[in-house]
Amino acid sequence: MARKETSESENPGRLKQIRLAYQMTKRVDPKVGLIVAAVGIVTFGAFLAIGFLIDHPIWAGILGFLLAFLLMAIIFGRRAEKAAFGQMEGQPGAAAAVLNNIRRGGWVVTPAVAANRHQDVIHRAVGRPGIVLVGEGNPNRVKHLLAGEKKKMSRVVADVPVTEIVVGDAEGQVPLRKLQTALLKLPRVMTKNEVRTVNDRLRALGDLISNMPIPKGPMPKNIRMPKGR
Repeated sequence: MARKETSESENPGRLKQIRLAYQMTKRVDPKVGLIVAAVGIVTFGAFLAIGFLIDHPIWAGILGFLLAFLLMAIIFGRRAEKAAFGQMEGQPGAAAAVLNNIRRGGWVVTPAVAANRHQDVIHRAVGRPGIVLVGEGNPNRVKHLLAGEKKKMSRVVADVPVTEIVVGDAEGQVPLRKLQTALLKLPRVMTKNEVRTVNDRLRALGDLISNMPIPKGPMPKNIRMPKGR
């Protein structure tokens, strides 16, 4: 009885997610409904016509209905994904949202390990391919942030391969929609234990830097340091 109630409560949640995804996609892609429906109708109609030709319209219709539903789901999923990335592109932190989707693949993602007042930011992902630094923002400023982060990490993980990725559509950059694929295509060079060790080192480095005493304001000019006795 409890299982039945659970499944009934889950279905409205899933339907609501699908409805919200469709509404979001339609705002960016107004023709998504017509395209998905056309794919389904054409696929089902083609199989039904073949069924009449071979004198098995019922079986062909069932097969056509299932295949039409599958194709409609695939087309809608791709267009919904494209619409989602289109809305995120250019937004601060968009790359971090994409990187969070690869956590289940054994990656450890740390958003915003470096940033500046212009909202250029560096995210770090550690996995079996090594360390991946992902920068988003102005390419020239991001370049300096990447260099600074690599120098900082070299204190504790100098022997670990580091891959730099700048998100964007210019030459040499990786589009946001292809970021996850780019990371998953990297060759694996470390074991799971080595990944864990690297993460522990980087975490310790972050704790050390965050605990360093930092002056809460500008240093006064012409200050005289006390002479040692």
